[in-house]
Amino acid sequence: MEDVQWPELQQDDRELLKTLMKVLSARVSGDPYSRDGSYSALLAELPPGLRAMEATHWLDISLTLDSVTWHFGNFGEPGLVAQTEEGLLELGLPELAACFHEAAEFMTPLLHQRISSEEDLYQLLERKGLRGVSKEIDRRAWALDLPGRGTSRRRGRSLIYEAWVRYARAYPERVFGS
Repeated sequence: MEDVQWPELQQDDRELLKTLMKVLSARVSGDPYSRDGSYSALLAELPPGLRAMEATHWLDISLTLDSVTWHFGNFGEPGLVAQTEEGLLELGLPELAACFHEAAEFMTPLLHQRISSEEDLYQLLERKGLRGVSKEIDRRAWALDLPGRGTSRRRGRSLIYEAWVRYARAYPERVFGS
C-alpha cells in the first residue's frame, strides 16, 4: 500500500511541505543564480516531481519578494527557465505556466539590452517604455498565485507550494522514487 511505502504521505500538508523542502535541500546543491547552465544540469538528474518542485521554488520566492518579470533578472538562465515552465505544467498549474511563458518571452530579449550588469530591471523597463507591460504581466501572475495575494501570503499560503503537496500525494513515486 502507498502509505506503507511512503510514510511521508501520512503527514499533514504543512509537515509534508517541510519534508519536501528537506528532501530538496538534501538532494540539490549548486547555485540557482548561475548563468552557466550548471544548476539546470543538476536539476535534470532529479525525478520529475522533485525537478518541478526545485525549479518552481525560485519562482515562488520571486512572486513573494518581487514579481514574475523581476524573476528573470535573477533566474534567467535558459535551462532553468525551461525547467520552471515545465515544472509548472508538471505540477498542474497551466495558467501560471502560460503567464510565466509570456513573461519569459517578454523579459529574455530585454535582459541582453541592459546598459550594464548594474542596470536595475525596472530602470531598463522604464528606459524602454515597457514598465506598463511588465506591470500587467506581474498583476496577472500575482492574481493567479492566490487571490488576495498579501493576505494569502501572510497566512503562509502559496499556489506553488500547495501544488507541491497535491502532487506529492498523487504521484509519490515521481517525488520520493520507487
